[in-house]
Amino acid sequence: MKIIQITDTHFSPDKPHFNGNWAPLLSWIEETGADLIVHTGDLTVDGADKDADITFSMDLMRQVSIPMLIVPGNHDVGHLQGSDQPVNAERLARWRSLAGPDRWLEDAAGWRFIGLNALLLGHEDDEEEAQFEWLDQALSDRAGRRVALFAHKPLFVDAPDEGDTGYWSVRPVQRRRLYDLIASHDVALFASGHLHWAWQGRFNNTQLTWGPSAAFIIDKMEREMPGERLIGAVIHEFDTSVESTIVAVPGMTAHVLDDVVHEVYPQAVKQREPVE
Repeated sequence: MKIIQITDTHFSPDKPHFNGNWAPLLSWIEETGADLIVHTGDLTVDGADKDADITFSMDLMRQVSIPMLIVPGNHDVGHLQGSDQPVNAERLARWRSLAGPDRWLEDAAGWRFIGLNALLLGHEDDEEEAQFEWLDQALSDRAGRRVALFAHKPLFVDAPDEGDTGYWSVRPVQRRRLYDLIASHDVALFASGHLHWAWQGRFNNTQLTWGPSAAFIIDKMEREMPGERLIGAVIHEFDTSVESTIVAVPGMTAHVLDDVVHEVYPQAVKQREPVE
């Protein structure tokens, strides 16, 4: 069973800065012989507020001849309370109506593949609790299948027991709940995106993979993180265990967000301007 993970494509009809990476990525995907494609979020530049970003991006995804499952990212459905675009009922409804479910499971080849909406984690509301209950049930009734989890945000950035990283990873309380579920079940892989760094490691018996963005790398705007800056995808091959390979896909351009952030995400520039 071969799954290609793509992530952080940041497509938009109005801000086409990264759209040119789709043609080489699509060509590469079609040549892999994969059984399934999983997109781990930030499909869009601004699907959180723009229907057109989601419909445009979904039209691109439908060009793939291989089945695809998608979980949303923060630019698709919003982020934490207090952010410019917090997750809310309107944003979730937009995603669900235009892109599809924000969580899913798929059984194949002795595995249970589970997709989570990581942007619900940290809100401590009914949506978050409903997803935890759903995940608990999905793990409990796996009937001996091994498990791979896919989500936009990683469990942690630097250390499994680190404090709250804010924007970047799952918050500590929700992370602990995930750790407990992972420890109770045969979760072999937790694959994510979001950081725009490519990295692989382990947490106890679980392989951790951060997929590389298909859009841009980040230079001096943010701090250094584990792994490497590259543009590409991940090949996950599932048998009795999982083998994951991070790939720099030929023909794709490694755009640097620092160079275009004022055009693509001007609100991020405003947040960094000094207050006089």
